[in-house]
Amino acid sequence: MQWNAKNRGRLTPLWRAIVEIVFIVFLFYSNLLMGEFTASNGHGKSMAFALNDIFTGTNFVIAMISALIGYIVFEHLRKRF
Repeated sequence: MQWNAKNRGRLTPLWRAIVEIVFIVFLFYSNLLMGEFTASNGHGKSMAFALNDIFTGTNFVIAMISALIGYIVFEHLRKRF
């Protein structure tokens, strides 16, 4: 299948949305991972334990909802200003 300029123009907003949502989800999970290694959570935890602790279905749903809200807010601000 050959790509032309017309098809590429249609995919650009979709790819930008995907990249921005994935970046927000990345920030969410990196924040959770950093929280696993603070002094308040105790010492001696392994990386495997921390990853197992943060990658849950509930955290994923929260990350996706937050990412979608963040994307909508930033798109609104981008169009407004």
